[in-house]
Amino acid sequence: MDKKEIIDKQKKYLFSCVATYYDEPLVVDHAKDQYVYDTDGKEFLDFFGGILTVSVGHCNEKVTKAIDEQTHKVQHMSTLYANEPQVLLAEKLAQITPGRLEKSFFTNSGTEANETAVLLAQIHTKCQDVITLRHSYSGRSYLALSLSAQSSWRLMPNVVPGVHHIANAYCYRCPFGLTYPSCDLKCAKDAEEAIQTMTSQGRVAAFLAEPIQGVGGFIVPPKEYFKEIVGIIRKYGGLFICDEVQTAWGRTGGKMFGIEHWGVDPDIMTFAKGMANGVPIGATIATPEVADSMKGNTISTFGGNPVTCTAAHATIQVIEEENLVENARVLGNRLRDGLNALKDKYPIIGDVRGMGLMQGMELVGEQKKPDIENTKRVMELTRKHGLLVGKGGTYGNVLRVAPPLFGSVLWSVGSVKTLLGYH
Repeated sequence: MDKKEIIDKQKKYLFSCVATYYDEPLVVDHAKDQYVYDTDGKEFLDFFGGILTVSVGHCNEKVTKAIDEQTHKVQHMSTLYANEPQVLLAEKLAQITPGRLEKSFFTNSGTEANETAVLLAQIHTKCQDVITLRHSYSGRSYLALSLSAQSSWRLMPNVVPGVHHIANAYCYRCPFGLTYPSCDLKCAKDAEEAIQTMTSQGRVAAFLAEPIQGVGGFIVPPKEYFKEIVGIIRKYGGLFICDEVQTAWGRTGGKMFGIEHWGVDPDIMTFAKGMANGVPIGATIATPEVADSMKGNTISTFGGNPVTCTAAHATIQVIEEENLVENARVLGNRLRDGLNALKDKYPIIGDVRGMGLMQGMELVGEQKKPDIENTKRVMELTRKHGLLVGKGGTYGNVLRVAPPLFGSVLWSVGSVKTLLGYH
């Protein structure tokens, strides 16, 4: 099919809510390493990687070979049967995750991983109330949408009871009108009053948070934030669920997992996206006593699939063998320096934030008003010039830059610089 036919069939046969970037959808034909090619043969430098999912490059040779070999051995076994790739991956996660995390449950997506984590916390604590953050995004199921705090993604009202959203550490747009560090971490300390006033009997099952909010626009909290708020949560009997769907696997640079930058050990951690370089997978890992709280029968037809577990294990192996965690730190620093230089030159860039190869630029007008239209315009211009970046933020005005964990960032900085000079 040609490009027009593919777009026409997408409009006719897919849900209309399946959103795509750009005025005219980009129709991808093939991809390799850091490059994507459309049906016209045009080459694009991919600096979004399927929403921080292509960790080690499109069609990575080592990962692809491992997948191919496994598909010729056994392609599917539900969790009713044991298989070697599943236990090898679970063992690997237990070895490399922080703290006492040890037992895993595999699913198909970050949505399912977060669902599993919340259910597990509620069972373990015998409490239903969950604290999460504004500007967060947790997935697209009923519970995950209730956990999410962005109106544009909430297709229905909050249908799951017991979910409470508190102010996030969005320093650029502090909800309390304060400035860090003189703010005394008001956003974190407010969790105590939230628990005392909004929960049942002043107890809480869990606090669920991303180390860096992804869809929220790469919002990074202060270095003391997680120790402060997790301490409050545990004071009231709750567990800390760390959503590493976007921040894991070296993405934040220098550490394998995002939360390691804040020095806090989660009780439960969730993964997806970059874990298997694009092969659908989700994982929830917990401490032994928390994991063992879930009694009775549960099953995942596709969770622990031997092919997806093989892909994940191979992806992690590439990250370790090629030292991509450190590479993300080095390239991330170079990228950040370049973006900061752009901010100094172009008033439209109100804030630059992120860690490693997870960097965002918030575009604004006067008095920090979100500049949605110019964000769309820059997106169209980057595509025109062969560069793919992401867009996000509650207000739709944050450019998200998240390339694979290897290669050079200089080309992308130069491209964005050229495009931002249009005004």
